[in-house]
Amino acid sequence: MEIEIKGELCTGCELCVRICPPRSLAMVNGKARVKEDCFLNCGHCAAICPEDAVTVNALDKDALKLSTVKGGDEWCDYGNFDTEALVQLMRSRRSCRIFSEEAVDREILEDLVRIGITAPSGSNAQRWTFTILDNSSAVIELAGGVARFMRRLNEKAERRFLRFLSKIFMKDMLGKYYREYYTKVKESLDEWEENGTDRLFFGAPAVIVVGMKPGASCPCEDALLASQNILLAAHAMGLGTCLIGFAVEAIKHDPKIKEIIGIPKEERVYAVIAIGIPGEKFARQAGRKKPIIRYGKNA
Repeated sequence: MEIEIKGELCTGCELCVRICPPRSLAMVNGKARVKEDCFLNCGHCAAICPEDAVTVNALDKDALKLSTVKGGDEWCDYGNFDTEALVQLMRSRRSCRIFSEEAVDREILEDLVRIGITAPSGSNAQRWTFTILDNSSAVIELAGGVARFMRRLNEKAERRFLRFLSKIFMKDMLGKYYREYYTKVKESLDEWEENGTDRLFFGAPAVIVVGMKPGASCPCEDALLASQNILLAAHAMGLGTCLIGFAVEAIKHDPKIKEIIGIPKEERVYAVIAIGIPGEKFARQAGRKKPIIRYGKNA
């Protein structure tokens, strides 16, 4: 059974029945019972039961146990948190592009993954995968694969005829790349080949690649929500992070890069996060562009 209810502990409070999204539970003779298979396995029923009478066998309680962070096992009630501190954390996290050479412990990287999977996912699919590169050699090997892809892309962008075709058939994607990125990418590639300067991962000693197995209803959103958890937690733990969009695009278009880091063909990568000890400290928070805020027509 995906869900088990200990009848001797159930007091008939009906909380689990009322909160179950797929309505897989029902009251029978004053006790909660499983009436049908639960496709969601969200764990709401187990989390709300005051007597701990419900077990969701598809979920592993140890999956969220952290090695480098203490506490946090109790549910935090609505409004029972320092909102000012949370907002300060969100405003303070910035993309780090100067890293120390100091390695990041595997336990910390694994804890970041466990924190990442506390994010919501569409239909509770939880189809995430996390590929950890925990040493500079592995990161450099990945960077080399991305560099080879970008060199080929630059060679295509240099050709006017291909840019012309792109304008007609591909909404000018190659032309936009040529105008906005070609020069900077070329400079970066030249530096990489001449003296090994890493302007992709900025010398980060570790990388977490966030992917998704097939079957999720909204894989991109799921992966990025988990990634945001990782970014914020890393800052709180004293680490710097940077999302590397060029690496995501390179992996998307060049299957050989997946082979370099051991990612199965069927998985798709949505985020590549450079992680390390920051070699920089900011003096203040930065601003943001003014957001567009509107209300619906009938609001």
